[in-house]
Amino acid sequence: MHNYKELSVWNKSVVLATDVYKLSSRFPKSEQYGLTSQIRRSAVSISSNIAEGAGRSTNKDFARFLHIANGSSYELETQLIISKNLQYLNQSDFKSLHDSLIEIQKMLYTFIKKIDR
Repeated sequence: MHNYKELSVWNKSVVLATDVYKLSSRFPKSEQYGLTSQIRRSAVSISSNIAEGAGRSTNKDFARFLHIANGSSYELETQLIISKNLQYLNQSDFKSLHDSLIEIQKMLYTFIKKIDR
C-alpha cells in the first residue's frame, strides 16, 4: 500500500479539483445538472482514483486505478475546452486549469510507467 497523501500527483489533483469547484460555481444555473456536475465529477475522480488505487495491495491494481485517473483527466480536459468555448471560463482561468491538468497528466504517465513494470 502507498500513502496517497504523500503523493505529489494526488495533492496537485486535489488542488485542481478545488479550483474547478470554485470556478464552475460561476457557470450558468442552467448548467447545474449538466456541464457543472460533469466537470466536477471528472475533477474529483482523478484524486479519488489515485487514493483508491493506493489502498490496493498490488502495484498492478494501483496502476489500474492510475489509468482510470488518467482517463478522468482527459475527460476533464475535454470539458474544460467546452467550457471555454461556451465562454463559461475566460482564457486566463482556462489556461491555469489546463496547465495544472497537463502537469498532472504527465505525472500520472510517469508514475504508471514506474509501477506498471
